[in-house]
Amino acid sequence: MTPRVEFVATSPRWRATLPARALARETIAVAAVESGVALARGAELCVHLADDAHVRALNARWRGLDKPTNVLSFPAAPPTEIGKSRLLGDVVLAFETVEREAADEDKPLVDHFRHLVAHGFLHLLGFDHDAEDDAERMEAIETRILARLGVADPYRVDERADAP
Repeated sequence: MTPRVEFVATSPRWRATLPARALARETIAVAAVESGVALARGAELCVHLADDAHVRALNARWRGLDKPTNVLSFPAAPPTEIGKSRLLGDVVLAFETVEREAADEDKPLVDHFRHLVAHGFLHLLGFDHDAEDDAERMEAIETRILARLGVADPYRVDERADAP
């Protein structure tokens, strides 16, 4: 089941740069399938298209880190209750950080955005990357999601980059 996606846009730079809402909806629809998690009928989440200042404040308040980050996820239900919960939670993306990372990694902004939306959504479903096994599992799901969307594997190491 594809969850309903609502949006809060606090940074106009998203709209000026990307069709972020359409990209997020499409990415979440694919991620919902690839996750293998059964969602409740009428499940929904909110994607916040924010800026670095907004995400920095959230990161400081909720994680004790006074700096912006690319994506934050705020699950509304514990992983054991996801299948029963209509409200999945919130995913918050910081425009400047996402844009800078894409440029630094020489990736299309649209691809990096899709990756972070998928990543944040999987956190809402209870996936994490704290332990190595969990990280490998989450990365494999992200890679499948992105492949279905025509996005290169973000975890693939380009051996040519290491060549002298």
